[in-house]
Amino acid sequence: MNSLTLEYLIREPKKEIENPPLLLMLHGYGSNEQDLFSFAEELPDELLIISARAPLTQGYGSFAWYTIHFNEDTSNFSDIPEAKEALKKIDVFLEEIKEIYAVNRKKIFLLGFSQGTILSIAFALNNPDKLQNIIALSGYVNQKLLDKDITKKDHSGLDFFVSHGKVDQVIPVDWARKTPGFFDELKIKYEYHEYPVGHGVAPQNFFDLKKWIEERL
Repeated sequence: MNSLTLEYLIREPKKEIENPPLLLMLHGYGSNEQDLFSFAEELPDELLIISARAPLTQGYGSFAWYTIHFNEDTSNFSDIPEAKEALKKIDVFLEEIKEIYAVNRKKIFLLGFSQGTILSIAFALNNPDKLQNIIALSGYVNQKLLDKDITKKDHSGLDFFVSHGKVDQVIPVDWARKTPGFFDELKIKYEYHEYPVGHGVAPQNFFDLKKWIEERL
C-alpha cells in the first residue's frame, strides 16, 4: 500500500473499535514489509497493524533502512547519516498513520527486528512523547543515533520488551547485553530475554512478546 512517506502492509482491527491501538513494524536489513507481517494474524484482534517497507532498495524484494558497510570495522559500519534520515521518515510516517487511521495515541507499539530494532530504540529514546511500548528483537542501542540531550528527556512513559538469540551470528548477544544497563541509567522500564537461537525469533520469543503486548492493551 502506498502512503505519503513509506510503502506498507496493513491489517485492520478484527473487531470494531473507534480508536484502535497501533502496532508499527520495522523489518531488518535486506528484508521487506512481508517479513514481520507474518506475525500479524496471531496478534490481538483490536490492534491496527502496519508493517513498513524501508526506503532503500537493494534488489528484488530486498530493502534497508540504511547502508551497512561490511568492509568497515565494527565501530563504524553503519551509515549514520542515512540512519538519521530513516528516523525522520519514520517520524513523518507515524504522524501520517495517527491522522489517517485515528489511532489511540496512548497505545502505540513499535516492533522492530535487527536494523529495525536499532531504529526503533533510537526513535523511542529520542521521541519518548510519541509512543509508549517498544518490542526490540535482535538489535542493540546505537548511541550515535541518539540526541545529545538524551539524558534530559522524560522516558518514564516508555516500556520495552527486549530479546536476543544467545547464538546470534549477525549481531552478537554481547551487544544486546549492554541494553539493560543503558536503560537502567535512563530509568526506563524494560524486560530483557535471551533465547537459544541465532538471528531470528524463536517460538517461545513470539509467545512471550505476544503476552507482553496483550498485558498492555
